[in-house]
Parts: sequence; C-alpha cells; structure tokens
Amino acid sequence: MMRRDEKAVFALRELFEKYGYTRYKMSRFEEYDLYVANKDFLISDEVITFTDRSGRLLAMKPDVTLSIIKNAPDISGEVQKVYYNENVYRVSGGTHSFREIMQTGLECVGDLSDYEIAEVVLLAAQSLSAISEDFILDISHMGLISSVLENCALSKKDKDKVVKCLQNKNAHELLSLCKGLELDEEKTNKLNSLVICAGAPETVYKNLFEALTEENEKEALNELFSLCKLLEGWGYEGKINVDLSVGNDLKYYSGVVFKGYIEGVPAGILSGGQYDKLLKKMGRKSKAIGFAVYTDLLSRLENTDTLPMIDTVVLRGENTNICQLVNFIKSLPEDEKLLVTASLPEGKRWKRLYKAENGKVNLIEENC
Repeated sequence: MMRRDEKAVFALRELFEKYGYTRYKMSRFEEYDLYVANKDFLISDEVITFTDRSGRLLAMKPDVTLSIIKNAPDISGEVQKVYYNENVYRVSGGTHSFREIMQTGLECVGDLSDYEIAEVVLLAAQSLSAISEDFILDISHMGLISSVLENCALSKKDKDKVVKCLQNKNAHELLSLCKGLELDEEKTNKLNSLVICAGAPETVYKNLFEALTEENEKEALNELFSLCKLLEGWGYEGKINVDLSVGNDLKYYSGVVFKGYIEGVPAGILSGGQYDKLLKKMGRKSKAIGFAVYTDLLSRLENTDTLPMIDTVVLRGENTNICQLVNFIKSLPEDEKLLVTASLPEGKRWKRLYKAENGKVNLIEENC
C-alpha cells in the first residue's frame, strides 16, 4: 500500500512526461556560492554547509530550481522542459530546525513563447487536481504590480512598503502610506485596488480595469485574465482566484505567479511562477517558469481523523519570553487543550499553531 505522497509523485510524473518533460536528476550537494549569490530567491537563507576534501565549500541543496538554471543551456530558439523528484534540506516553517523535504516539480527554461507560459500554469492546476478534487489556485502577475509601482513614480523604499502592504492585504496601512507620500487620488485608488481586489477572475478584472490608467498596466492585466480564462475553459471554473498578494518578489519574478492549496492542508502545497529576472541576474538571456509541489505536506492527510486533536500548540524557542508566554496561556479559554513544545508534535492534530519568540506569540497556522 502506497502512502498518499507516494501516489502523488507517481501521478505527477505521469502527467509531466505526458507533456514532454524529462526527468532531471541532480547531486545532493551544490557549491555554496550559488546559494549565497541568490539567497533572496530561497524560501530560507539558512543552508547546511560543509567543506569537501578539495577545500570547496558545499551545501546540502535547499532548492532545485537554481541548480537546474545553472546547468540549462542558453540556446536561442530552444526550450528545455524538465521535472524532478528530489529531497531538499531547509528549515521547516516555525521550528528553526532543518528537515529533509520531498519536493516534486518542473521547470521550463529557454526561448519561451506564450504557449509555454500557459502550459506550465495549466500543469500547475492539473497537478493540484491529480492530488485532490478540492483545490484552489491563487494567481497573480508581477508585471502588473511592477508596472503600477513604476507609473506611480515611487522610490525603491516606498515600493517595498507598498509591496509589504500588498503581501499583508493591509489596505488601511496602504492608504496611510499614500497620504504620507501625497499621492493623488488616481494613484491612491490604483494602489488600493491591488490590495482589495481579490476573488473570481471576472469580478477582479472588471474592478482592476476601471482603476488602471496606463497601457502597460492593462496589457499585464489582460495577460493574467487570458490565463484565467484558459484554466476555466479547461474545466477549473470556481477553482481559480486572482490574488495579487501572492508572490510579490519584484527582484526575481517578472510575470505570472501562483500558489495552490488543497482541502485538509492549511499551508500552500504548490508554488511557482515566471522568474526571468533571476536568469538576467545570472547573465542569461533565456526566460523561465516553473513550480514545486511540496508532497511532504500530504502526510497530514494520512488517517488524520484518528489522530488526537489539540486546540492550541505553541512552539517555544531558546529566546522565548516566559512571562509573555504565560500571559498568553492565561488568556486562553479554560477548556482549551494546550501543548507547549520545542518542535512540531508527531501523531497529533491541532486547530491553531503559535510560535513564541522575541517577546511575542504569533499565530502561524490555523486549521479549524
């Protein structure tokens, strides 16, 4: 009997090979300099390193994409399509401890056309569908966001502030920022629309189109909407959301970005996008788009109904403020089932997961 994550790997491999993607196999190690030069691209900049016998500083790979890009040929008119099923080594969210994480995904690199971009986005939706019928794909477009920011003539510092508001969906903070920058009503309305417009593609398109004023902004919006229509035409209507808070890494991503969720897993199980700026930074002329599926998260779906349920789990770190933690525990309902621990508990479920550090107790996951 195969586990759910093992079944997913086989299903995804069959799907990728159907579209002409070939298996990419890489070493467990990579030169550390590759990750140092592109650490902002990584989910976490903490990397396990060691020195080999020749004196080279190597790293246990925290990412697959960078290695594929490093070794992909930069040939005009050619496109390389590869998929992978590899273990990566990175800090697990909220725990400050390294984990070996199974990651499956694909990369499409080279002289890309609109078709390759559409194909990868479609494969992302099909990958989610192969894992679970109950899924949502959130989709955004960095070209749209960067065009709006450029047309508002913002400094890099102010762009970063706007992007932070967008990531947090904080319309109140954004309006305060626009007021402090003395932006006119048109620019304020445009930036605010990026934050508040989210949901079904048709509705978002209508509201955003009315707020946008420049041709390059509307061109990027039309590109995003065309991809949404393609996905809906494939049978995924009702499963596609436009959410411009997704991604928002202006340094590396240049076009469509997306994130996928399935029922029963509170974290994003799929993440990807078009990252032409990364290749340009590495001195390459090619374009690239890809995504990763975090199949290790599927272990949460294995026999979950029989696992004991805890209302609140609090992860404590070495610098946890005990007084702050005790006050937080005191604020919980008397009948709350509580577990304070240094690492994620195995064989248990929880409704809310908090992390206590730097004098604060922050909610990092909710699964009610």
